[in-house]
Amino acid sequence: MQYKPPARTAPPQGRSFVPFSWKNAHYRVSAGASDDICAAIPGLRKTLEDYIEEHPAFATSFAPLPFDGKAPDMVRRMLSAAVKTGVGPMAAVAGTIAQMAAEYALARGASEAIVENGGDIYLHSPGGAVIGLYTGSSTLGGMLALSLPPSSLPLAVCSSSGTMGHSVSFGTCDLATVFSKDASLADAAATLAGNLVSAEEDIAPALERIMSIEGIQGVLIIKNERLGMAGEVPELVKNRETDLGAKISRDEKSNFRPRQGSNL
Repeated sequence: MQYKPPARTAPPQGRSFVPFSWKNAHYRVSAGASDDICAAIPGLRKTLEDYIEEHPAFATSFAPLPFDGKAPDMVRRMLSAAVKTGVGPMAAVAGTIAQMAAEYALARGASEAIVENGGDIYLHSPGGAVIGLYTGSSTLGGMLALSLPPSSLPLAVCSSSGTMGHSVSFGTCDLATVFSKDASLADAAATLAGNLVSAEEDIAPALERIMSIEGIQGVLIIKNERLGMAGEVPELVKNRETDLGAKISRDEKSNFRPRQGSNL
């Protein structure tokens, strides 16, 4: 469908975030839980690295691998997401780390925990949240944001793009964003959605495929100036953020470049 942006404007967000980097990954985390979130991430990465050392195919496979019931929890989450979506387990790594780091902070008493890594977000907040959509060259992304009420949280909001970032994609989708309570699943499904879209006419079948996956709440796909949605997608509102590109974490290998006007 040809999308016209809504009239309602996203409210300003009063929370603050802390940047955090570990090895080749860069995060933005909610300030109130930053100590616990930042303490959890290195341990999660070490767990994954140790598993990959013994199972090198885990790091390179573009297809699901046999489930390993003896693997650490984070590895099992990634393997399960891969099986459900048909992609490799590393497609779920950013979402998995985001959710598990947030869960660690919440278990230690945090009232709010938000972790963002390259467009993959897991958030729990008693005050709700507004998330801007960034699509690079497509004008739609800079115009839109997602309004998430407290009743919708916790929620994973994971995105993939074939035109931005360093991650492997077999499509040229400007943005595929998937919503689920399971960040591992949302991350892997976003990768699949991005793989499926190379033209505007691919949007409808891609939406159908993603919504056929158990555990997916909703999906939003943008290609050029076309937008498609299916399932339970948060309310779209006008994006008031004037420098959204500067707030997206990325690693050194990323081809992401903010639109002209960003001060990044």
